[in-house]
Formats: sequence, C-alpha cells, structure tokens
Amino acid sequence: MATGSAATLSTGSNRFDFSSADPPSPKLSLSPDQLYHCHQALSVFREKILDPDSIAREFANLQANSMLRASEMQVSCTVAMNSVNFEKNRYRNVVPFDKNRIVLNPCKDYRSSAKGYVNASLIKTSSSESISEFIATQGPLTNTLEDFWEMVLQQHCPVIVMLTRLVDNYRTVKCGDYFQAEDGPREFGNISIMTKWSKTTDTSLMLRNLEVNYKEDQPMSVLHIQYLEWPDHGVPRDTVAVREILKRLYQVPPSLGPIIVHCSAGIGRTGTYCAIHNTIQRILAGDMSALDLAKTVAIFRSQRDGMVQTMDQYFFCYTAIVDELEDLTAGTDAGKST
Repeated sequence: MATGSAATLSTGSNRFDFSSADPPSPKLSLSPDQLYHCHQALSVFREKILDPDSIAREFANLQANSMLRASEMQVSCTVAMNSVNFEKNRYRNVVPFDKNRIVLNPCKDYRSSAKGYVNASLIKTSSSESISEFIATQGPLTNTLEDFWEMVLQQHCPVIVMLTRLVDNYRTVKCGDYFQAEDGPREFGNISIMTKWSKTTDTSLMLRNLEVNYKEDQPMSVLHIQYLEWPDHGVPRDTVAVREILKRLYQVPPSLGPIIVHCSAGIGRTGTYCAIHNTIQRILAGDMSALDLAKTVAIFRSQRDGMVQTMDQYFFCYTAIVDELEDLTAGTDAGKST
C-alpha cells in the first residue's frame, strides 16, 4: 500500500488538498442558522421515520409515476437507444435521457451517429454554487473504460464514489476494472492512470488518490472512494460508512466539478447516495424544500429513470439523513435562526 501525507486535487485553476491518512473532521463547525435548520429538519424526519407506512406510500407513488415504458425510452433516450451505442450499455433498460446526458467531445468513437455517447447523466436539484452536482453513471464496461476517463477529465470531476465491487459474491461482473494497478501506470488510449496512494478505513471504504494524465496536459488528481459492502439491490447494515463518504466530501467545494457516483447500473445504490448527500447539503444551505425527500427523488428520476431503486433503499435514505442530522446537532440546542 502506497502512502503519502497529502494529495492535491487540480482542476484548472481550482485546487484542493486531500489527506491520505487523516480521518475526516468528526463534526462540522456549523453557524447558528445551520444548526437551526438541522434541528428543524431532524424534527421533521424523525416524525416521518416513525410512520413507515407513509414512507411506503411515498415510494409506491414514485414507482407508479416515474417508470418509463419501452416506447417512451425510444423517444426520450434516442442516442442511447441508437444501435451504434447498444454495446456501451451495461443494461439495456438503464440508459440516460437525451436532455441531460453527458456528451464526450472529442471521444475515441468517431462515428458521427454515436454522438459522443457515454451512459452517464448529469443530476442536480439546484443552480446554487453551494450544492454539488452529480454524474450518475453505470459501472464502466471493458469497451467504455477510455470513455469513462474522458468524462472524468472533460467534466473536471474531483471525486469518484464507487458503490460496488468489481465482482459480486456470485462471481457476476458488476463493473469493469478502470483503476487498479499492481505497479506502474495503466493506459487507456491517450490517458494514463497512476495510483499515488491507497488506504482502507475501518468502515470498509477503500480510498485511492489517482493521478490522471492526458497526453502532455497537467496531471489531475482524483479522490476515488469505493464502498465494498453495499449489496446490489439492497442496503448496508448501518449508515456509518455511507455517512463517512459524505463527511469526507463536506469540504470539497461544489465549484470544482460534479461528483461521479456509480454502482453497477448507476441508479439504485447511486441514487440512494445522491439523495442522502443532496438532502443534507441543501439543509445546511438553508434550502428547506429538501425536507420533501419524495420530490427530491422524483427530480432525480426525471434526470435518470429508476434512481433509488427499492423500498429498502428509499427507507435507508431517511435513516441515513436522520443519523447524520443527529451527528451534526449532537450536544446543541435547537435555538433560533438569526
């Protein structure tokens, strides 16, 4: 395992330091307004989580209102459904909408009909610079590894959150190996990837600092966080590791670029993490519309169908949000907004 005292993330003129050894701050220093908003949100979410039937009804309504038919996919996902791009989709029924798909330009596929296609969607709920944008994407295939790294570079992505193993317990491949190297760099076309350091945390997170080089351009450092123990279509035993990811990303300025989040399909575990991260971040920014989790997931699904895939994952969102708000407000009074 390689080690180092710090890694510098560089995206153009923006820079941010990631430590390879120090744990995240156990608690943010919140302003009186932020504490007030967290206490208010915690009260609402605690009451909601005591009524699981209400949460189940919310999810049932989401399921009834947002599932795409094959005919609708043909209209809304024309680039993804083009025969020239079929082989770039891990699952035929999980594809990005035309309106918010990530477009690679230039890309290694010079067929004009491919239209710079990669199975990835830009996900956002706000134009605010204080709220992170996400790129929800599938686990790369062996034939899309270079596309994936083209996307990281072109979109200036400071962080990749990987919520799957490469191969599950049933020996089913869930994601192509786009980052591991025993020694030396890995090459993907004109892109070179070098692991500068790696570390495993007590909560089964694997942290890596990856240095990405494109031809003769200035290297870009990317923080890669892999959660190894989140089962496909399921939820973790507790919320600790998922919230550790969030805690490690609190200090990453959203202005650096969108955070890439992926599992295998890029909707279930991916949507769940994005919903938790987005909700807490908006509460801290004073956007109390974040208390409507069903609306948040509906917005996500309007940008990538199927985000937050199961009832268990939807309930897990509520549980993780409550747990994180309790951490943020521990030892403080509800107080008043200033």
